[in-house]
Amino acid sequence: MNRKEISAGGVVYRHQNGALQIQLIQDRYGKTSLAKGKMEAGETIEQTALREIWEETGIVGKIISPVDIIAYKYNHPEYGVVDKEVHYYLVEAKEGSLKPQIEEINAVEWYEPQAAWNKQRQSGYSNNDIILRKALELLKIDV
Repeated sequence: MNRKEISAGGVVYRHQNGALQIQLIQDRYGKTSLAKGKMEAGETIEQTALREIWEETGIVGKIISPVDIIAYKYNHPEYGVVDKEVHYYLVEAKEGSLKPQIEEINAVEWYEPQAAWNKQRQSGYSNNDIILRKALELLKIDV
């Protein structure tokens, strides 16, 4: 039986001067991604998502809706094959200012929806395409 690991994160958005913006991070591998991280003991999946977004990006958010769950396997040097499940939510930014957690990520920025989509397609993980697309659909944005 493989070890199971649960993570959570979100597609964070805000309205700035009447324009919708989407938050993307650049992870420590230089890839475009979404803020996410591992669930800690005693947390709900939703609490994990909001904590990880705050820790990695400096933004306090509010969950608006679930987006989807990505499941995959990876090889851990100590545990072998791990079944990973990542729960993503649509999260509205409520307060805070962008501050990347440099131990975890390289950068965090706001993008207009089409620019966010283009950046995801060019330099993001392919399994995040469906997450960003579904989040944009929830926001009534067609890309």
